[in-house]
Amino acid sequence: MPLPPQNLLIDADDTLWENNIYFERAIANFISFLNHQEFSTEQVREVLNDVERDCIRRLGYGLHSFAHALVQTFERLAVEPLTPALHETIHGFAHAIAEHPVEIRAGVPETLARLAENHRLIIMTKGDVAEQTRKVEGSGLKSHFSAVEIVAEKDAATYLEIVAKHALPKPHTWMIGNSPKSDINPALAAGLNAVLVPHDQTWILEHEEVCAPPHGCRLLVVEHFGQLTEHF
Repeated sequence: MPLPPQNLLIDADDTLWENNIYFERAIANFISFLNHQEFSTEQVREVLNDVERDCIRRLGYGLHSFAHALVQTFERLAVEPLTPALHETIHGFAHAIAEHPVEIRAGVPETLARLAENHRLIIMTKGDVAEQTRKVEGSGLKSHFSAVEIVAEKDAATYLEIVAKHALPKPHTWMIGNSPKSDINPALAAGLNAVLVPHDQTWILEHEEVCAPPHGCRLLVVEHFGQLTEHF
């Protein structure tokens, strides 16, 4: 039985449109270019993951931070010095991502249209403001949403700020997304409901065990975005 009108905070990257697949291709190209003679692909990726975590703390999310992580990983692992030409090549792996058109995930437009008939929809995405704005504007989906929130990080405090800003009653507010670390667990911790829409290419740094919902909160898991209309 569909719920009465609800407030649906909806993640963007890898929920509404593809994102991480382009980063994974860039990483594969970078690792192939590095061609390390001692470290395996998996070992190089572990180093990159550590460097990315540090870059995110200092620079936030987005292509600028990702490009820095690739350069620093190269400097840490390569035998040869980082020349201006190598620097430009490595940056190219990251910035080629911006050239991809927004690739909407299956079932998203028609599902949003249905949901927007009865519910209040708000995009809630984290990352670089200019990059995320470009994707929102290029997606053709903005008209379904009453607001767009681009935040530096998705943690419980941020969710509480958004709830207060839009005067959203917690029992009737849901966070919908693919990331346990950013979409599900902090939303539940903030006292919201949540819906996990799994993606088989969710970024490794977003992996986390899904927490049990606290008392009074609900957690749903759907197989794909289109199934949201069975619950809302």
